[in-house]
Amino acid sequence: MDKHTPIYVISVAAELADMHPQTLRQYDRMGLVSPSRQGGRQRRYSRHDVETLREVQSLSKDGVSLEGIRRILELENQVDALRSRVRELMVEVQELRIDRRPAEELARIFAAGMAGEVVTMPNTYRPAPRRPDWFYGPLAIER
Repeated sequence: MDKHTPIYVISVAAELADMHPQTLRQYDRMGLVSPSRQGGRQRRYSRHDVETLREVQSLSKDGVSLEGIRRILELENQVDALRSRVRELMVEVQELRIDRRPAEELARIFAAGMAGEVVTMPNTYRPAPRRPDWFYGPLAIER
């Protein structure tokens, strides 16, 4: 079971967070901690929700306003989402590195065939350079 699975009723979550159940209802109305709802609209809190409630309580004791707490939680959620996206991209990059073939394997050489058509040559094929006639000079042996 992961930390986002809703398992605690409001009384248990309030006890775990060392708060009054009415405080949890107020935080739910304010959107600070919004538990999932089961069947008859009964609130169910996850371990993550309880951790968030403890964080709200700690910030409140430190003098942070509820609006400030809301902003902090919002930014933490954004950071978590960005971290998740970075992990996804890292996996994608790793998969691309594994699948990547060396550039030499992907390189293709196009040439003119005997009948003038375009042919693809193996990437290892390199034709001998054709030298101009003046290269051989007057003393050159017949080619």
